[in-house]
Amino acid sequence: MSISVHTNKSALIALQNLNKTNDELSSVQNRVNTGLKISNAKDNAAIWAIAQGQRADIGALGAVRMSLERAHSIAEVSMTAGESVSDLLVELKEKVVAAMDTSLDSASRTALNSDFRSILRQITQVVQNAEFDGANLLDGSLGASIQFLANADANSQITLSSQNLSLGTGGIITITANAAILTVTTASAALTRLETSISAVNQALGSLGSQAKQIDAHLDFVSKLTDVLETGVGNLVDADLAKESARLQALQVQQQLGAQALSIANSAPQIILSLFRGG
Repeated sequence: MSISVHTNKSALIALQNLNKTNDELSSVQNRVNTGLKISNAKDNAAIWAIAQGQRADIGALGAVRMSLERAHSIAEVSMTAGESVSDLLVELKEKVVAAMDTSLDSASRTALNSDFRSILRQITQVVQNAEFDGANLLDGSLGASIQFLANADANSQITLSSQNLSLGTGGIITITANAAILTVTTASAALTRLETSISAVNQALGSLGSQAKQIDAHLDFVSKLTDVLETGVGNLVDADLAKESARLQALQVQQQLGAQALSIANSAPQIILSLFRGG
């Protein structure tokens, strides 16, 4: 190999190797800093695109989970209110049966009727206040049902059916808000309606409970599915930091050696000076 002051092949090779080491070192440092082996499309376009698609699904499932959590809350409020209505209907039956006692005097019958009307008002108050986030399943304001998101594509829904527990026309409780039990005859008529209403309310609560159970089960599934997808994305793009740490130390040593090799190669042309020294 000829010796030249214009071209230093050894220095060029040393510089190429040092630049390569610096590039690899920068990549490793980026993986250590971000915790990701694939942080952008330049690192690996195919895997990055797959990971982005899964991240989109995870975000959509977050919206599904929020919808289902709202459904859960609405169902819980409705169940609690419905159970209170059922308990109040049981109390009503006690008052109605007592009012059918022919031996009662007028004062006692009036007192029973007052209690009866008071319980009716309580039922109305419970039904009107069975609301969560503007949704009330028990007062007939939502129509037949209300639907919630069930999947990330928003093309499947889970339904909560309305159960109208309003008194009188339109509701499944056939006793009207102004009903009275001042006579044996009116008490007997109220008992017939009351027994029908108790059966209807219990059936409605059973239906609501089944739907609430379905919502809870699907909410649990969505949460687990989200966890699995996040784990899958991590498997695709997360860096093995133990491996990267070892690689970082090795590259730092290579960088130092490369710098020394370049320094040695750069000093080689100085040998030419000795050829021109006098004897």
